[in-house]
Amino acid sequence: MMRTRPLKVALLGCGVVGSEVARIMTTHADDLAARIGAPVELAGVAVRRPDKVRGGIPAELITTDATALVKRGDIDVVVEVIGGIEPARSLITTAFEHGASVVSANKALLAQDGATLYAAAEQHGQDLYYEAAVAGAIPLIRPLRESLAGDKINRVMGIVNGTTNFILDKMDNSGAGYSEALDEATALGYAEADPTADVEGFDAAAKAAILAGIAFHTRVRLDDVYREGMTEVTAADFASAKQMGCTIKLLAICERAADGESVTARVHPAMIPLTHPLASVREAYNAVFVEADAAGQLMFYGPGAGGAPTASAVLGDLVAVCRNKLNEATGPGESAYTQLPVSPMGDVVTRYHISLDVADKPGVLAQVATVFAEHGVSIDTVRQQGKDGEASLVVVTHRAPDAALSGTVEALRKLDTVRGVASIMRVEGE
Repeated sequence: MMRTRPLKVALLGCGVVGSEVARIMTTHADDLAARIGAPVELAGVAVRRPDKVRGGIPAELITTDATALVKRGDIDVVVEVIGGIEPARSLITTAFEHGASVVSANKALLAQDGATLYAAAEQHGQDLYYEAAVAGAIPLIRPLRESLAGDKINRVMGIVNGTTNFILDKMDNSGAGYSEALDEATALGYAEADPTADVEGFDAAAKAAILAGIAFHTRVRLDDVYREGMTEVTAADFASAKQMGCTIKLLAICERAADGESVTARVHPAMIPLTHPLASVREAYNAVFVEADAAGQLMFYGPGAGGAPTASAVLGDLVAVCRNKLNEATGPGESAYTQLPVSPMGDVVTRYHISLDVADKPGVLAQVATVFAEHGVSIDTVRQQGKDGEASLVVVTHRAPDAALSGTVEALRKLDTVRGVASIMRVEGE
């Protein structure tokens, strides 16, 4: 039997995502009510610019006083899509204090201070759901928090930023340089006017922190995530990748150590074999590859951004939270019981592709090989091409700690026969 009194929803932010949330709530009101077991009513919308035309939203619902809206006391659920740290954090904790559960898409806040939000939600007996914070429409957070809750997850590796994937995909398939591919992404609306958060890996790092925390039941903050952008990736790197049967992706990688005593979280460009499922992820799509003890290998794929896809994830959370409200229950909260330390990047073990500019004369390869051996880094393959006294030397290593590789590179730069290190890239997915 359906309850007639509606559940009241406050919407914080009415931009690309917020306006889609409001539209779906209105156009699919009957379906949402049937799925929840009670009507849902948009009770207020907090915005910064009240004079902006917002089709389909009654003017009386618009307010610039977000704090007053979340303090009303009759609000059941607050949907936060304004982003940033403040005032979002204060508004969310205030919502909990006044009896509202929260649905958020705020990856930056969750990555930086998720523990505070979880604690406030638990203290006041409310829900905190955030499916839209990591991969847009792709169901990922709930499968990790609930469907795989009985399994042991060992690795999460994925493409979690559509802008960077679009740029790298264009570089790979058209031969375009970075700047040219970025211009196309901007013209098509995939890249912001200031693309720094995307191309320097900040966006992906926040998502990696959230994924690692959930997957490994430990607290991982944004500062724990190693981050490396993809602005230095060149057409020459793609040419080398193709010679290895690989492509290049900006990957978020979260791993449990082999001994199970620590975890790592990192974001950086990497070569991956064309045979790996992530290699076929094109344009602005996202995909996340999960490896678990019992479930084995799973991949989640779909649009990772945009108004409608992100709103889809928000509405999914809204339905779940409203159902919990009706049942006077709450969903899963923070699970950080393992309290595993986050190891530094120097402890990460992986393969490397290193391109060196060297003098084209006898003995160079022997000198380079000696440096690798002295630092405990085993060489898998070497490719050398030379002309007119100059040469390029491409070395692919076996798996080695990042710290050992860093020491190797420092020593190589000191060799008289090494003119420069053209590129260093990790090789993943093997």
